[in-house]
Formats: sequence, C-alpha cells, structure tokens
Amino acid sequence: MKFIVSSSYLLKQLQVLGGIINNNNTLPILDNFLFNLDGSSLTVSASDLETTVSSKLEVESNEKGSVCIPARLLLDTLKTFPEQPLTFTVEENNTVEISSNHGKYALAYADGEEFPNAVELSDPSSTVLQGDVLATAINKTFFATGNDDLRPVMSGVFFQFSTEGLTFVATDAHKLVKYTREDLTASETAEFIMPKKPLNLLKSILAGSEEDVTIEYNESNAKFTFENTEMVCRLIDGKYPNYEAVIPKENPNKLSIDRNQFLNSVRRVSIFSNKTTHQIRLKIAGSELNISAEDVDYSNKAEERLTCDYQGDDMQIGFNSRFLTEMLNNLTSDDVSLEMSLPNRAGILTPVDGLDEGERVTMLVMPVMLNN
Repeated sequence: MKFIVSSSYLLKQLQVLGGIINNNNTLPILDNFLFNLDGSSLTVSASDLETTVSSKLEVESNEKGSVCIPARLLLDTLKTFPEQPLTFTVEENNTVEISSNHGKYALAYADGEEFPNAVELSDPSSTVLQGDVLATAINKTFFATGNDDLRPVMSGVFFQFSTEGLTFVATDAHKLVKYTREDLTASETAEFIMPKKPLNLLKSILAGSEEDVTIEYNESNAKFTFENTEMVCRLIDGKYPNYEAVIPKENPNKLSIDRNQFLNSVRRVSIFSNKTTHQIRLKIAGSELNISAEDVDYSNKAEERLTCDYQGDDMQIGFNSRFLTEMLNNLTSDDVSLEMSLPNRAGILTPVDGLDEGERVTMLVMPVMLNN
C-alpha cells in the first residue's frame, strides 16, 4: 500500500481529528489514526469509542489497504515539515515509511482490522443546518453546561427540533441558556442530548462555515456530515429536566443597560467580593444601578453607580458574579435587558439588539441570598 499526499493538507485534517483522541486510552489501538485507502481516496478516522470522526482526503494512489498509525508520533512529525509532498509506503517489516524531500522516517503500524468500527445509525431522522448556525448555537450554550457526574444529562447540550423551530438548551442548575432559531425548522419533532466533547470539536471546525451540515439522529446516536468529514457520537442517555418550568413568566421589573459598561463594572467590583461566594449586590432605584461587593473577612469592599433604564419597584438582588460575567461575555449585543420579579427568583438576561431575524437568546441566572 502506497500513497502520496501534501504534508500541510494532511496535517490540517489530522489536527482536527486529533482533538477526539484521549490522552490515556483503555484500548491501545485508540492511540492511532486509521488510514483507509481506496484508490485516490484516503479516509482517516479517529475514535474514543464514544465518538468517531473521519475525513476523506484526495491522494495520489491506485492501491487499497488499511493501517493504524500512531497519532501523536505522526502529528509531531508532520508539524515540523514545510509544505511538500510526502510518500507513505507500507513495508513488509511492519513499518510505514514516510519519505520527504530530505529524509525517511519509519513508524510501526497496527493492522487496520483492529480499529473499532463506527456505529451505523438504523432508521435515523435528519435535519440540515448551515455550519455557522450550528457553531453559533453551540457557542451560545456550551459554557452553561454542568460538570456534575451525578447528573450526566446536564453535562450536555439539549437539542430540541420541531416543525416550529430549533432550540438548544444548556444548564448547570445555577445558570441556564436557551438559544432558539425560529427561522429554521425540522421536518419532525425530536429531542436528544449531545455530549460536550464532540460539540467542542464541531464548534471549532464549523465556525464561519457556510457548508450545510446534515444531522442524522436516533435514540442513541447522532451523526454529523459536512464537506468531507463525518462524525458519529453516542448521545447522553436520560431525560432532560423540564427547563421551561424554571423560567419565570411574570417579570415586572425590567432593567436595560449598556452591556460593556455593565460587564466591566461587575468584573471590577467582583474583585472585592468574597472568594467563595463571589457575591455581588445589585441595588436598583429609579434610573440608578448600584453594584457593590464586600468581603467582610478582609475588609475589602467596592461599589459603583451606573445609570440605566429601569421600570419597576426599587429592589436589591444578589448574584454570583462569575455566572453574570460569563453570560455577559457570551452575548454580543450593545445593550442587554435584565428582567426580575423577586429577589429570590431567577433573573432573565436577554440581548436587546444584535440578533439575526428569527434568532432568540434567553439566559437565566439564579440569585444568591443576600445577608443584610
């Protein structure tokens, strides 16, 4: 088996696939890339058993065969080459020889048959999305996923497809983000929970992409196909919590403010907050917002006054500054609106501008109890 391929083209594809390989695999074969050659088409795959990603590459060859090549070693080697054609030859002595303009390098390989096969989806439903839309949906929700092993359903992003629109939700019980596209629909209703690792990979590959992504899914797996790449991953098993029930419907107190000014203020004041609770206090009266924090143990305190547009009763509410900062950071609008009902009910943060037609973002942040 022998083929010729451009070094930078190969490296670019392998770096994407390398993101799925674990540092400590239980199966040694998963430390490899699977190279599957069929004439001038080379399919390279990587897997961690839960997720398998494969890319098709154009190479010069008219042979067939499959081998597993150590991923780390191959990536480290490719990174050092300037752009040039590389010739891969599988030798009799169980090594793959790579020939460059200046030298030869031999790597031990394993049999391609040992590599686990990707799951075939039986009877899947499917939806087509533009790559950048999917990347944006992941970006907007990803940061709000939980890390609690006891509640695995919260460690992923909940995809909710219907004929009305597409909804993506993430929550860790302290904060919640719901991202909706009303301008895009699916042919039938479906719900599934996507794990973090494949989502992370998708958002880095698809950012800014205008290619269509076909998403196929059934009860247990999902498959994403775009350009020359396909990814199959196992879904998180379980029922997602009823997130609609925690979003307060009646929120008479509404604050509108410049996002950057609010974010910078929260960042500054939070430096002076208690290091375990990260608590900051918002005190709103008339058109004035007072943001303060105090760390009694160290006698540190700070307060800032901002002007805002506010309709509602005077109120004081406490938030964890880290959650507030994360949310404000994730929005791209100039102005944001914070809607509240009572100091012990969740606040709803939404962008006032900067959204596309049919795009909606709702962020929910749980308050912390203020000790007066």
